[in-house]
Amino acid sequence: MRGVLNFFKDFVNIFKDLGKDLSMYIEKDPTAKRKWKVFLTSISFHGLMSYRFANFFYKYKIYPVAYFIYVLSKIFHSMDIHPAALIEPGVVIDHGFGVVIGETASIGSGTLIYHGVTLGAKKVTNGKRHPIVGKNVMIGSGAKVLGHIYIGDESVIGANSVVLMDVPPKSLAVGVPAEIKKINCPSSNYYELNNTINSDFVI
Repeated sequence: MRGVLNFFKDFVNIFKDLGKDLSMYIEKDPTAKRKWKVFLTSISFHGLMSYRFANFFYKYKIYPVAYFIYVLSKIFHSMDIHPAALIEPGVVIDHGFGVVIGETASIGSGTLIYHGVTLGAKKVTNGKRHPIVGKNVMIGSGAKVLGHIYIGDESVIGANSVVLMDVPPKSLAVGVPAEIKKINCPSSNYYELNNTINSDFVI
């Protein structure tokens, strides 16, 4: 009986998590003026919503349903978010086409991910092989974050960067391979970074 109650409780929690996602879209995306607009028109949000349902069924080992939603989402949303990935409520995927989030990746709340981002593995292996992304991180378009590495809270990953090492909290990492260019520059100030770093590296 407890298992059944937990099942339905977790199912209801999906909608609470989606509510937090919507609230974060309003906060992080200047074009998102109304929650209903994001809900109806944002393909990226639809992809994130599909992940939340797929993750729910994956958690309860209802794998056929989880993978069915996963495959449909790849086709219709052009995003590849594995149902086993751990994405906290309150994450924003903006212009999400081409986003890839691997099976053992995890993402903290408040994180903003742009199109073409890959959270992938460096080599084929079992176990933990994808990045751990902290809270309130900004990952610019086309960035590749690879391997079992940690991206600290409030960090910024520049566009098209290839990150292969841990990034300390409140740091700016840019380049191929990425290097730490600034410290103590929280992602909440990322709009200002265009004034100090070549804009090709940011957003």
